[in-house]
Amino acid sequence: MNYHNVSFAAAYGTSGQLPASTRPEVAFVGRSNVGKSSLLNKLFNRKKLAKVSSKPGKRSTINFFNAENSHFVDLPGYGYAQVSKSEKVRWAEMINGYFDQDRNFTLVVSLIDIRHPATSLDVQMVEFLKEAELPFMIVLTKADKLSKSQIMRQKAALRKQLSFGPEIEVVACSSESGLGIDELKKAIERHLAEA
Repeated sequence: MNYHNVSFAAAYGTSGQLPASTRPEVAFVGRSNVGKSSLLNKLFNRKKLAKVSSKPGKRSTINFFNAENSHFVDLPGYGYAQVSKSEKVRWAEMINGYFDQDRNFTLVVSLIDIRHPATSLDVQMVEFLKEAELPFMIVLTKADKLSKSQIMRQKAALRKQLSFGPEIEVVACSSESGLGIDELKKAIERHLAEA
């Protein structure tokens, strides 16, 4: 896949606005401030294709990007404390509403900050993906902040915390250094090839 050719398609403020799913979809989900937009920009090799918020929790839309024969879907970040209750409800509606639809879920990339244990919301998301039997992988962001041995320890600790075995792919990535980006691309392309 030529990631340079990925383009912004549309942003939707509610799950009810989403168009029918016509292509395989690779969705990215994670808490606010996990570095989702920065990772997408690194993946697409663009500086500002995915909007990076100046404040965590500022972006509140589902953003679609066109790729060759597929869509990348950037879901709003969850769990940011300093937004109103009504806004949190709206975000939950968007995320849940997206997953409740009959869509071509090819891969869900669940992002977790490698520097910390998974939050209760991260755990809930992974449990939901398991129960819904959706194809997913874990990307541990901000891996440039840790040494190689720390990365290995955190990977093992998060596998244990989230209780899954080697069948779930876990990739440590950095949008700063590019660490793990090629591995992530290969995983995405493998899932798309099977779609």
